[in-house]
Amino acid sequence: MKLMKAGTSDAVILVAISKHAFDSDIEVGSPSAGGPPGYKSTPFHMKMTRLGNLYKLVDDQGMIVGGAVLFEEQDKLNVGRIFVSPEHFRKGYGVFMMESIESMFSDAKELVLDTPIWNRRTNAFYTKLGYTEVRRDREFIYYSKKR
Repeated sequence: MKLMKAGTSDAVILVAISKHAFDSDIEVGSPSAGGPPGYKSTPFHMKMTRLGNLYKLVDDQGMIVGGAVLFEEQDKLNVGRIFVSPEHFRKGYGVFMMESIESMFSDAKELVLDTPIWNRRTNAFYTKLGYTEVRRDREFIYYSKKR
């Protein structure tokens, strides 16, 4: 597997994977199908590609199986979102992606992200990877990993 910057030709595939992945959250506590802003928008993903913020996870056969939207902010990396096609859940793809992100952005002194309070799967996932809750509001838990 490899995590790399996505090109504009990858955006349509990544939109489909993003939609499928986030809509599947209804199985882990989401009140309805849906996701973060732009999760099913081709224009959003195209914009993220042009800005250099969209990444794709490619398996050993060259198939795109997931993606990430990442924002560098000086010495901090904001993991805007990661997503994996549901047929690849619980196979280590998400762990591989997060480890790759941490390695690719080794100069970042802190990685930050947030996830909905109701999402048992992602909250357990980020905690398992060493992210620490720094605050929460009515909808989200905010995590940090300092290095």
